[in-house]
Amino acid sequence: MFSLQTEIKILEKVKLKNPVLIEGLPGIGNVGRVAAGYLVSELKMKKFAELYSNHFLPLVILHDASVAQLLKCEFYYYRSKSRDIIILTGDTQSISPEGHYEICEKILEFSEKLGVKEIITLGGFAEGRQIDEPRVIGAVNDKSLIKKYEKYGIDFGKDHPVGTIVGASGLLLGLGRLRGIDGACLMGETYGLPVMTDPKAADRVIHVITKILGIKVDLSKLEKIIKEMEGKMKQTEKIHKRILEQIPKQSKGEDVRYIG
Repeated sequence: MFSLQTEIKILEKVKLKNPVLIEGLPGIGNVGRVAAGYLVSELKMKKFAELYSNHFLPLVILHDASVAQLLKCEFYYYRSKSRDIIILTGDTQSISPEGHYEICEKILEFSEKLGVKEIITLGGFAEGRQIDEPRVIGAVNDKSLIKKYEKYGIDFGKDHPVGTIVGASGLLLGLGRLRGIDGACLMGETYGLPVMTDPKAADRVIHVITKILGIKVDLSKLEKIIKEMEGKMKQTEKIHKRILEQIPKQSKGEDVRYIG
């Protein structure tokens, strides 16, 4: 029986080959959400699980024909030649610190059972100004991983100090380390408005993640896909704004460069 706690509903039982988990949930510039959604679309990935939580905002989204749906996160899979890929994306993130920890632990527990030993989270890096040529800024949960990822053009330079990473993109790395799971976060430079989609930053992140995964996707469709996604994104823009407003303010003088 389905409860009102944080639960994962299995739609299809799958056995995967050395899978890597890619997380792309809503956040600054919707960079991670757009990148993950584009990969799901282009690779024609199949959804196999859904995550529901009482730590999401207490509301439903009305889709076509006024059909009410609970907020949720979704797991998709893709079988590739070298290793299989799992993508986690969805409508929202937790509205409370406790919820972030509970949800991320549930994600990690589920991922471990699927054989995941590497996690790559996707997001936006808020610069507070217009970025003409966005770079991909990186963070890892073990210093030894920098050498592995910097060959893909990811910037780990000192000119981009990542003060904090709030939400799933950060916690999955930190909590994953405790479980012995390697983790990296790829952040596309963006202006920093939480509800303004930044396709250019998402494009840069997609270029990098496809190289890391050793897959090819047609990026010419990105603009079209984003337009198709905008309808659903607009439905959740206010939700994301309210989530960010509930994140506790950092102490005065502390530079928070990235959220979500």
